[in-house]
Amino acid sequence: MQHAPRNPDFEAIVRESFARQAMMSTLGAGLVSVAPGTVAISAPIRPQFGQQIGAAHAAFTFALADSAAGYTALSLMPPDHDVLTSEAGIHLLAPALGDRLIATGSVVKTGKRLFIVRSEVFAETGDRPGQGRTHVASFTGTMVPIPL
Repeated sequence: MQHAPRNPDFEAIVRESFARQAMMSTLGAGLVSVAPGTVAISAPIRPQFGQQIGAAHAAFTFALADSAAGYTALSLMPPDHDVLTSEAGIHLLAPALGDRLIATGSVVKTGKRLFIVRSEVFAETGDRPGQGRTHVASFTGTMVPIPL
């Protein structure tokens, strides 16, 4: 679904906000792409973010999925707004084994008071994006616009 941004500077705003996220910095995450209504974030799967079988912990997966989904909503906000997660759920589909996770968020429905969003998370292995790709999680959530 194509969405029109309400702010011509949406990409700069998303990138500036992302740069202020200490959590994403701690995870080594970076923006892969930013477009109106869709944002992708990638982070390396590091041993310290693992769980007992060596896969990325569900909390790591959730953090990337939530941020990707939230930034998709922000990409469609007017310049004097931000967003916060109101509700979220995740289905963990497979162990997150590989070199990195990539979460791609999208906006399902825009509204005045709520945005419905989703993210798909994949584990990738190898030097090329898309190589050795496993779908590990599906996230849905509700974002609330916050006037600044």
